[in-house]
Amino acid sequence: MRDDWFIRGNVPMTKEEVRAVSIAKLCLTSGSVLWDLGAGTGSVSVEAALTYPGLRTAAFERNPEALGLVRRNAEKAGLSPARLRIIGGDLPGSLVGELKRTRDGLSPLPDAVFVGGGGAHLGEMLDLLLPACPELRVVVNLIAVESFAAVMEALTRRKIEPEIVNLMVSRAKKAGRFHLMEGMNPVTVLSFGGKREMGDRNER
Repeated sequence: MRDDWFIRGNVPMTKEEVRAVSIAKLCLTSGSVLWDLGAGTGSVSVEAALTYPGLRTAAFERNPEALGLVRRNAEKAGLSPARLRIIGGDLPGSLVGELKRTRDGLSPLPDAVFVGGGGAHLGEMLDLLLPACPELRVVVNLIAVESFAAVMEALTRRKIEPEIVNLMVSRAKKAGRFHLMEGMNPVTVLSFGGKREMGDRNER
């Protein structure tokens, strides 16, 4: 999906080229359940739900403006609350509440998680999620070097070896009669976990 399809406001959004790679790395199917932690505008949740018609998604976000944008983008895409649930509140606190709902049979456990908000508290979130979902597929997007270092430290302490891909995307910008390539921020995509049959390298 093109970036300009989404209602954006002042909230950061995962760009379309990075979204395409991130969704591919999630190894989703139409029967998957995806939790989007730090959903921003909801672009990953919405595009994934439209790509996989049976996918159920929960978008977690604390920013009130972002929550409104997720809701508006879900409505624009025609996604019902049954397909895309929106959960407000800080992480990992809101995660604790949603995991309780799964234990009560009110919500399905995820088999994939996307972390797009810099990976803060990733270690705590994994400690909550992995005991309940040992075959969980996780994809994390990072821009800042400090965030990458913190996430790698959290994974190393838990003996998790991720696949690491660095994306450097440039888009053409018109300058008179010329087209100049303008670079976007490099994004590091970390991925790990998942079922053997979904092609996860860490399981081989």
